[in-house]
Amino acid sequence: MSEQLTLRPPQLEDESQVREAQAELAREDFLFVFQKPDQSWAEYLKLVERQSAGVDLPPGRIPASMLMGVVGSRIVGRVHIRHQLTPELREVGGHIGYAVRPSFRRQGYATAMLHQALAVCRDLGITEVMLTCDDDNPGSITTIERCGGVLESDFTPSQGVPKRRYWIEGEGHL
Repeated sequence: MSEQLTLRPPQLEDESQVREAQAELAREDFLFVFQKPDQSWAEYLKLVERQSAGVDLPPGRIPASMLMGVVGSRIVGRVHIRHQLTPELREVGGHIGYAVRPSFRRQGYATAMLHQALAVCRDLGITEVMLTCDDDNPGSITTIERCGGVLESDFTPSQGVPKRRYWIEGEGHL
């Protein structure tokens, strides 16, 4: 990783790069952002802002922060930080979800994004962070373990592929 990565909220001028990232990750059946097809980018940004502040959340939704991983002027990935766990997120998903665009993988960006996301969790008062990843995703397994993740369990949810559940806690990691 030659340039410094920073996390920041998505901005209006990010739309074209986010659409590129969405197209790249769609080939892997993965969403880069959770924008509805009929929703404008500006409307989506307002939703992201309200969700982060915990304002006007629909029933069952929790506060969460969407942050872009940016290097220079390029969006290389994103993190989605859930401020608390629902029973469903305790099963699959956890506090943090992240994605790195395929063209930027294997350059240390996932680890840098997760390290910074853990600092955001600490600032939110989250002292134990749960993450899950697919059991057949060595990149995520390595990233989580490099950031202090301790494997709690291997499991297969009722819908889906085998997963791993990790916890990260403690001053050295958060």
